[in-house]
Amino acid sequence: MQSNTGGSAALLNDDPIYLMRLQAIAAVQQLGSVQLACRVLDIPRSTYYRWRKQMLRHGSEILRPRERRQPRMPNATPAFIEEQVLAFALGHPGFGPQRISDELRREKWGGIVISPNGVWRVLFRHGLNTRERRLRLVAGYAAPSLPPRPQPQPERHLEVAQPGELVQMDCFCIGRLAGTKGTLWQYTAIDVFSAYTWAFLRSTTKNPLARHTSALAHLVAQDLASRGWQLKKVMTDNGSEFRAQEFTDAVHRLGAKHVSIRAGRPQTNGCVERVQQTILEECWKPAFARYLIPKSTGLARDLEHYLGYYNTDRAHRGRWTKGRVPEEVIGKPKVWPK
Repeated sequence: MQSNTGGSAALLNDDPIYLMRLQAIAAVQQLGSVQLACRVLDIPRSTYYRWRKQMLRHGSEILRPRERRQPRMPNATPAFIEEQVLAFALGHPGFGPQRISDELRREKWGGIVISPNGVWRVLFRHGLNTRERRLRLVAGYAAPSLPPRPQPQPERHLEVAQPGELVQMDCFCIGRLAGTKGTLWQYTAIDVFSAYTWAFLRSTTKNPLARHTSALAHLVAQDLASRGWQLKKVMTDNGSEFRAQEFTDAVHRLGAKHVSIRAGRPQTNGCVERVQQTILEECWKPAFARYLIPKSTGLARDLEHYLGYYNTDRAHRGRWTKGRVPEEVIGKPKVWPK
């Protein structure tokens, strides 16, 4: 029988008394008769009822002999905080310990103060300390293993002074969905200074198209103008959808400069690459875990809802945002875009 307290009450082969008590509880459930199980194990029924009452009240760890129980430390996480951490982690399986700690500190979640290390320890005790395990539990099946994380690289930063000074753009392949002709792509743009993000989904026959990237550039310039800022520079990779003359002309008509990163250096476009990874972890993976048959219309609604949360409500730890949400940095629209 598995413990109600997670890994702290693992079954130990060198603890026969604890195993015997768990065996008695399990035998009654299997045989369906307290009298028969107690007769087989040669224990009084009153003893079984006493063990069962203790276990229902305090968990199976109470059945361990007193001198073999783990001591309760004075800095142990209270049970109600542990429940809040578990509930929030399963409700947002794409969030890591740092993100969960930041969100729980906000007033909307009750102002719960717990460190990222404390969050990780709570998740570890319950076997949920990785995104893969939480997604498996939400999806209800064994999700494929995630690739190993790359080794950390030395930090390099872009220097910007105001919103609109540098906007990075990229495309992300969602895949082929039932009922959708062709491949579904996510077109993404992010303002480097404020971390404000724009994105939408479009399906194409195979590769992303320049007309959609041009539409994204117009959307960004129009939204920035409504907030009192001007689009000055657009940074992209060397994909055909960005190297096309249609996109270059669209950026120039907006009064901005188009800069392409050096081939083989995607980290130069790191802000948009990072936000696409964040959307993948916090939006797409939980969405695909919940959907039985993903549809483009449902995914588009999920993306719109997530971007509203990301831009106006999500706790940020960026170099320039400094704990503020992107809309606080970039400002609210003075003139609503048409």
